[in-house]
Amino acid sequence: MPDAPISPDKVLEIVIQVVVLLFAVSVHESAHGWVALRCGDSTARDLGRITLNPLKHVDPFGSLLVPALLAFSGAPIFGWAKPVPVSLRGVRNPRRANLLVSAAGPLSNFAVAILGGAAFFVIRAIAPAGPGLRDSFFYPLLLVSLYTVAVNVSLGLFNLLPIPPLDGFGVVESFAPARWIRGVMWVRRYGFILLVVAVFTGGLSAVLGPPQRFLFQLLLGGPS
Repeated sequence: MPDAPISPDKVLEIVIQVVVLLFAVSVHESAHGWVALRCGDSTARDLGRITLNPLKHVDPFGSLLVPALLAFSGAPIFGWAKPVPVSLRGVRNPRRANLLVSAAGPLSNFAVAILGGAAFFVIRAIAPAGPGLRDSFFYPLLLVSLYTVAVNVSLGLFNLLPIPPLDGFGVVESFAPARWIRGVMWVRRYGFILLVVAVFTGGLSAVLGPPQRFLFQLLLGGPS
């Protein structure tokens, strides 16, 4: 029996999620570059990577294909962009700079999520109630604000995982004492393998799924 066609509402949701993700990763990577510049490294600025233009950051696989597949399957959406190049060798206090640059990306996503949540409550307060909502121009605006919260929180939490090359590992690395250097280097060498295992064993969905469901319940007042 052939699969049922995807509804226009579902297509709209998927398109909005991918567009919101492209904006989220652009904010994320620009935050890394801007903080690196403030710490004394101009590499990202010189390469034109401190910008919200997604074309400067997009990774076709991680920013488009993976998020779309996840959205179609109903899984929590996440993705990644091309990492902003950072060189901290010539900066003062490179450990402190590494901490600030690593934390900047996830914190920028949480800040955008807060703005998205505020926009959601404002739009919901002025939008028509009942069945007429889906036929109004407020409906796509509500979806944009809703997924701005969900996608940015998921992206922030995903990047805070202490697995290289994610930002959470950079935060942990910045605090690691010198005697841990051998273990840190080992984890950095095999971190990508650990990340792939987390993605394909469902471990990542187990981490990101509950926060997304909680956010939908909080914003919508019921199950997602």
